[in-house]
Amino acid sequence: MAPPFDYPSAPHVRRHGPRSYADYASFRDWLRDEFSFRCVYCLLRERWVPGGFHLDHFVPVAAYPEAVMDYDNLLYCCVTCNLAKGYSEVPDPTRTLSADTVSVQDDGSLLASTPEAEYLVECLGLNGPRYRHVRRLWMRVVAACASNPDLLGDILGYPDDLPDLSTRRPPGGNTRPAGLAASHYARRARGELPDTY
Repeated sequence: MAPPFDYPSAPHVRRHGPRSYADYASFRDWLRDEFSFRCVYCLLRERWVPGGFHLDHFVPVAAYPEAVMDYDNLLYCCVTCNLAKGYSEVPDPTRTLSADTVSVQDDGSLLASTPEAEYLVECLGLNGPRYRHVRRLWMRVVAACASNPDLLGDILGYPDDLPDLSTRRPPGGNTRPAGLAASHYARRARGELPDTY
């Protein structure tokens, strides 16, 4: 069982590349899968906050309006992190937040080991009292449920509504079609998706 707030072991490499939707909300299921149904900044999970997620334009539309429909400029994040980021220019979390650069402490705080990660944690207030409390609470809940696999699966499992991206037909195609086989839905269908993550 992985701890609930482990940052990725390596920088994120995009596996999907849908293009040319008329509305950026159409990218939602692609981004949910892309970022494993978690906030890219704080790792809050969809299962814990249904409906509490936004699509974030990493480079703000105000600064780069031509990127409003650029999939590679979109991130999946919780409402709190999106509002905290606002129009700020911050380091790219897909490159900056990894197991090598950020670790979660027992008190729920984040310990950043690089200036970029420290700056990002500071800009978004990821070490604020609320974030620390939520991380500490979920770590305690997970520890308390360790002997109950069914309950642990409910807490750390993937959402029931994994999107079948192979049925989607983006108007401009998909520049990374190999990613369909790596989607969570496809992995579950092949019996390769773990019960928890």
